[in-house]
Amino acid sequence: MASITERPKADGTVTYQIKWRQDGEWQTEKFGDHPGAIQFKQLVEAHGSRWPHGWVRGVGFVEPDANPQDMPLIKWAERYISRLNGVDERTREDYEREVRIHFSLIQHTRGDGLVVPATVCNLTQDDVDDWVRIERQGEREPNNPKKWIRLPADPKSIRNRHGLLFCIIQAAIDATPQLRTVNCCKKTSLPRMDDHIEDDMTFLERDEYARVAMEIKDPDARDLADWLVSTGMRWGEATALQVRDLSLSADIPTANIQRAWKKAPKGAPETFYLGPPKTRKGRRLIALSSAQVATARRLSEGYSPEAFLFRAAMGGPWRHGNFYHRKWRPAVLAAVAKGLPKRPRLHDLRHTHVAWLIGAGIPLPAIQARLGHESIQTTVDRYGHLVRELDSDIIAAVDAAMGLPAPRAALHRVV
Repeated sequence: MASITERPKADGTVTYQIKWRQDGEWQTEKFGDHPGAIQFKQLVEAHGSRWPHGWVRGVGFVEPDANPQDMPLIKWAERYISRLNGVDERTREDYEREVRIHFSLIQHTRGDGLVVPATVCNLTQDDVDDWVRIERQGEREPNNPKKWIRLPADPKSIRNRHGLLFCIIQAAIDATPQLRTVNCCKKTSLPRMDDHIEDDMTFLERDEYARVAMEIKDPDARDLADWLVSTGMRWGEATALQVRDLSLSADIPTANIQRAWKKAPKGAPETFYLGPPKTRKGRRLIALSSAQVATARRLSEGYSPEAFLFRAAMGGPWRHGNFYHRKWRPAVLAAVAKGLPKRPRLHDLRHTHVAWLIGAGIPLPAIQARLGHESIQTTVDRYGHLVRELDSDIIAAVDAAMGLPAPRAALHRVV
């Protein structure tokens, strides 16, 4: 008889070891999930306490025509991520976490219905579809349906994880020797980004922003909030601005965005560090209004070129958590208590800036350049629904068409 032993790991996860005697020697196999361990234990016992036919230790069932270079999907994903160039260590750590937590849910269902561990070669479109469904549904506790073992993932997270899986599978196709010929992620039906009731963006009218701004009592914090909503800069870009990035005497004054705050890898001496902007097109010049120029002159006067334009009470750069909890959130709560009908997040200042530009008739390509979006498609997908400047023309065209008498077929009397 085979037995199952739980083996807790240092990171809090649990693996399940199946152990049995075969020809007088102990044999073991390891699983990351309890149902898989039970299924394998039953297979071992059904085969007379022997390895199931076609099973490769650590891999699972291998089809007769399987690629000899095949390996567990998790192992291939980890290899792919470790060899990525052009990403910072924090991003690499984020990818590794996605693989560890979410890709471990991916399994392969064989033609005979048996569920086995996923490998880079046996993964199919059906397996990917099943995984997306699991991500969307989440997992409730069997004995307490009101509690979640794993919360449902939002559409954006699912799309991001699927995109990473697509690249990992594509690397197997491009490998030498080639491990696959088809990318099983190509035809996945993914959830829509707007597949929910609540809007994930809050847009403030000018008077609504003014109501929040009035509640920010710290003038330095107010300067930063005004800058964010009037430039559309990301938080990490605005707080990384230095005096040397300003060109205030030019015909069109500008701020040069060439750096942003990044989260440092775990174990680093500092939590944040200065790095390049989020995208290649994030390096950009932003035209400044007269009010912004006045603010920039006031805040930069007497400071060295390397000094940060926006400084917290102790003279250092603002940190998001500190600003949000001590300045922004109290101001929003105070405004809500006085009747503000919205609860804007700090990042909603960027969305609000875009809404104001669209309301003024600024075309989306110009907004894309100002925001630093890598693709115009990103701008269209996020903000295209706000473009309303042609509504009056559309309504006029419909009214004109409907105002014409509808053509009628001639009536003929049959004699």
